[in-house]
Amino acid sequence: MSTSIVFIVYVNEASQAARFYADLLEIKPSFETPGYIAFDLGDGADLALWSGQIDGPIPAVPRTSEVCLALPGGPDAIDRQFERWVAKGVRVVSEPHDEVFGRTFVVADADGNLIRVAPVD
Repeated sequence: MSTSIVFIVYVNEASQAARFYADLLEIKPSFETPGYIAFDLGDGADLALWSGQIDGPIPAVPRTSEVCLALPGGPDAIDRQFERWVAKGVRVVSEPHDEVFGRTFVVADADGNLIRVAPVD
C-alpha cells in the first residue's frame, strides 16, 4: 500500500482557490499547473485543488467536499482559529460550537467546499 494520500477538492478556478487556501492555511503550493495545484501537508499527505478542466470553469457544478483541519490545544485554540479566519473575511457556515467530538466550526471557500476545524482526536 502507498504511504501517500492526496485529498482532492474540486474548484472552478484553481489559481484563485490556491490563493485562498495558501492564505488560510499559511502554506505555499508544492506543485502547480493551470488547473491543478497541490499543497504538501506533511507525512505523505497532500491537499490538491483541481478545476477538472483547463478550458474554463463550470460554476454550476455543485461542490460537496469537506476537509478538516485538526488542531491541538482544545476549545480555546479552535475559537482563536475562528477569530483569525473571520478577520481574513472567510464565509462562515457554522460558528464555533460543541459537538460529540469537541469544539468545531465550518467555513466555505468560494466554490462552496467546506473547511471544518476540529480538535485533534
